[in-house]
Amino acid sequence: MQIEVVGVKFKNGNHIYSFSPNGLELKKGDYVIVETEKGSDLGVVIKEKYKIDAESLTSPLKNVLSVASKKVVEDAEKFDQQAQQLYPTVKKVVKESGLEMKVVKVEASFDNSRYIINFSAENRVDFRDLVKKLAEVLKKRVELRQIGSRDEVRMLGGFGPCGKVCCCVQNYGEFDHVSMKMAKNQNLSLNPNSISGLCGKLMCCLAYENSTYQEALKVMPKIGANVSTKDGIGTVVFNDLLKREVDVKFVKGDESEIKTFALEDIKFKKEN
Repeated sequence: MQIEVVGVKFKNGNHIYSFSPNGLELKKGDYVIVETEKGSDLGVVIKEKYKIDAESLTSPLKNVLSVASKKVVEDAEKFDQQAQQLYPTVKKVVKESGLEMKVVKVEASFDNSRYIINFSAENRVDFRDLVKKLAEVLKKRVELRQIGSRDEVRMLGGFGPCGKVCCCVQNYGEFDHVSMKMAKNQNLSLNPNSISGLCGKLMCCLAYENSTYQEALKVMPKIGANVSTKDGIGTVVFNDLLKREVDVKFVKGDESEIKTFALEDIKFKKEN
């Protein structure tokens, strides 16, 4: 059975979550109050109504409660800016606790009912006593949220090796899985230092460009394969996947020569 949902994204998040539109007419870009396990929260509609299989849900579908007013959105931004000013105080309390954790960002819930403190750590942290101490100091309910290195960069921002703003900051899709095979597909250096982003993990751009390279690989000859050209039979030594060009090596006696051909100008047997 299929059910109708809308896709909603939360502040500083990169994932799109499905919610029941609850009979509301919602457009992309609408700010909405939604029901979550931790109470109501503010999000923005990223995908308008679409249908999914009910069997694909891993937990009961929550509702969009209402469209957020302009005042609610403006207040949420104001509360968040006020919460960010608490960063030095939070950092001091954490340091006094002696816990091995790094405070990344302090946020406020949209209704200012609680503070969300995002932190990173090498290992799991038992912060139960810290939550109590922070609640006493800040005079408000506190939620501590451990985030990964990708989320840390997305929250703080920065520039990638390409010189542009990091992909995660610009919300270029969801890349939970980026693999070394993607770098191989793109003929990139497999040196981790060359293909890692600010977060220390493989760069997100490897994932969103990967499909283009996969399609190219399907039509290009394998490295080491023999191909037929106007200059005779040669061996493939390099493929330029974006230009659809092939470098072919010809050997005549003790001499060798490499020539570049457009893909359509060579013939070869495709491998399955």
